[in-house]
Amino acid sequence: MSDHDDEFEAHDDDLAERLADVDDDLAEQRAAALRSGLDEYELDDEDLDLLELSEEGEEGIQYLPALPVIAIVGRPNVGKSALVNRILGRREAVVEDTPGVTRDRVSYKGEWLDRRFTLVDTGGWEPDAKGIDASVAAQAEVAIDLSDVVLFVVDATVGATSTDEHVVRLLRKTKKPVFLVANKVDDARQEPEAAALWNLGLGEPHPVSALHGRGVADLLESVFKVLPVVSAVAKQEIGGPRRVAIVGRPNVGKSSLLNKTAREERVVVNELAGTTRDPVDEQIELAGKVWRFVDTAGIRRRVHLQQGADFYASLRTQAALEKAEVAIVVLDVSQPISEQDVRIIDLVLESGRALVLAYNKWDLLDDDRRRYLEREIEQDMHHVAWAPRVNISARTGRHLEKLVPALETALESWDTRIPTGKFNAFLTELTQEHPHPVRGGKQPRILFGTQVSTRPPTFVLFTTGFLDPGYRRFIQRRLREIYGFEGSPIVVNMRVREKRQRR
Repeated sequence: MSDHDDEFEAHDDDLAERLADVDDDLAEQRAAALRSGLDEYELDDEDLDLLELSEEGEEGIQYLPALPVIAIVGRPNVGKSALVNRILGRREAVVEDTPGVTRDRVSYKGEWLDRRFTLVDTGGWEPDAKGIDASVAAQAEVAIDLSDVVLFVVDATVGATSTDEHVVRLLRKTKKPVFLVANKVDDARQEPEAAALWNLGLGEPHPVSALHGRGVADLLESVFKVLPVVSAVAKQEIGGPRRVAIVGRPNVGKSSLLNKTAREERVVVNELAGTTRDPVDEQIELAGKVWRFVDTAGIRRRVHLQQGADFYASLRTQAALEKAEVAIVVLDVSQPISEQDVRIIDLVLESGRALVLAYNKWDLLDDDRRRYLEREIEQDMHHVAWAPRVNISARTGRHLEKLVPALETALESWDTRIPTGKFNAFLTELTQEHPHPVRGGKQPRILFGTQVSTRPPTFVLFTTGFLDPGYRRFIQRRLREIYGFEGSPIVVNMRVREKRQRR
């Protein structure tokens, strides 16, 4: 906890009681008055869209159509990040004349001719002879899985390499549109170099110069002819079994957990698992309920490169989370909690999924290790103290039945909606008791607040100034104290607005 957080730690024990006594109709009237007060401030179209959601009522949460996803993939240093910046029209991705600068899979929001989309920049495929199968499969499968259209970038000045040809064999298997982008074609004299890429068998190469912008508009025109308006991979799915991702670092017992819950050997439990296998996506009955488990265990151990093992593990985790609603993060209690464990939990938080912590191999725990474990949990896991914790043994089946109430609690919190009236009553009581500190001679005020979505619960605060991160965390903690939200992340965003100029 930061020093700034201490300023907001005073607790008001009867806040919950006072909020319970607030009349719902009166609260809605007060919220409407606060909302009308916003008319004096400069609001943009996005503000008005968010406010319209708040006026829909308790059942009024709407899900905007998921933007279509374009993934840009290819070997290192072929110009993927430069193409990202050119398509976005702004410098977002780091560009450097060194292979492997992009190590993370990064998403950006873009717009072209009034069409909005999500653009995904990926790390390059490492051309390492020993690790080629693992690295190519990891990148290609994730790129295909999580996109509507794939842009495969090749350096036209170098030509097709053996790595490119290996990737092409994978890309040909997909039913999704794949565009072959011949980059670094800076002028007409280099056009024949691009034409030579016909031999890859992915159709017509699209010659572009990401650096100078040459040919990029023609490429996008072709892409948008086949790109759906609403994403087929990122859309909200309603109904059916709830989707659960089992994630965690290698050898923590993910495969054993899936096999035990399925009551059969669905996944091979072996450190030397095959290098190209689809993620396991199975319906499983657990404690009388049907769940759809999205498991990363089937693709858990590969021939690792000397560098980048964590990178590929992150790709796999992100792929599983994209398909899920709630994540079970499996931790091995026989080993110290590692930085990789914390990083995987942070990936769950970034994805906005509900969270359950499963402490596995509890049957191997002795008293000494238990003392150390509790200390590690207190130090390293304090930021997810709100997540349900289940102590299990995937090998013996100990306490697996406790996963179900934990999952149900987390999902219920993930779906929770606080009516606008109650939320503004909460903010009013909170800011009266604990106003934001004065910073630089000014004290920012919260004008109005609304919950704009669930899954996860996302709140927007309209304010007169920037709220300290510590104060926003304080609001999140008090929301948890009053409304629970056990097992779900909470997102609190703010929109700083100024009063309209009088004319």
